[in-house]
Amino acid sequence: PMRRRLHYSKAGHANRSLGGNLCMGLFLALMAVFMLFPLIYTVCNAFKPLSELFLFPPRFFVRNPTLQNFIDLGNLAASSWVPFSRYLFNTVFITAAGTAGHIVVSAHAAYALANNKFAGSRFIFKLIVLSLMFSAAVTAVPSYLILTRFGWIDSYLAVIVPAFSGSLGLYLLKQFMEGVHPSLLESARMDGAGEVRVLWQIVMPIVRPAWLTLMILMVQNLWNTNSTYIFSEQLKPLTSALNQIVAGGIARAGTAGAASLIMMIVPIGVFVITQSNVIETMGTSGMKD
Repeated sequence: PMRRRLHYSKAGHANRSLGGNLCMGLFLALMAVFMLFPLIYTVCNAFKPLSELFLFPPRFFVRNPTLQNFIDLGNLAASSWVPFSRYLFNTVFITAAGTAGHIVVSAHAAYALANNKFAGSRFIFKLIVLSLMFSAAVTAVPSYLILTRFGWIDSYLAVIVPAFSGSLGLYLLKQFMEGVHPSLLESARMDGAGEVRVLWQIVMPIVRPAWLTLMILMVQNLWNTNSTYIFSEQLKPLTSALNQIVAGGIARAGTAGAASLIMMIVPIGVFVITQSNVIETMGTSGMKD
């Protein structure tokens, strides 16, 4: 029976039969539909009138779609004493600066660890891997004390600078940079290229899937940030403003649905644009020639 279901190619890899491929495709299709349910439900909630939001048992799909939730959200945002565009600018600036800085700092540190075997490099990398185990809640108090000492509380730097030091980017880029063939780097150095030029003109284009994946993760994290280190209303991100708007109780349930949809658009859009590189990263991470 196994011979009918499983065939081996000359390279020694197992190839599924037609029935096996159909079963696998059906399974993946069902999983994709299951994973789309939260997104579809969020979209439906954003267009539901209040009469449908409080139905029991609740309805998954919207029956009478309306734009009133977005109109109410716009009216509430317009009535704020800080312009809504200011909140949007704060979020865009924090997201762009934090993401760019994280990639730049991680790239330089990863390049040094991947191509220079100095004393203590393995120990440093083990510490980096160990730091991945700690959540932001564990380091919240030390981070607050450090930011206070530097005088960065209640400023953009309280969110942007800590984003530079994330260990995930360093770990991911270092693993990919180790797969770059040393002959490419040596050829560039023989042609007179410096280390910085080798990094940005040779290594970074090769590991493009890795830093694009990192960019998606950082955009998602920073776009939805609601920092407790910023107290001035003029410096708060968009998430903070939307949370204040929808905190008016159940009467603003529809407004909350509209706000949730708006906050999802940018991270999902970035992912859709770069999804092919993310798939390539997941497929090649941990593999070396």
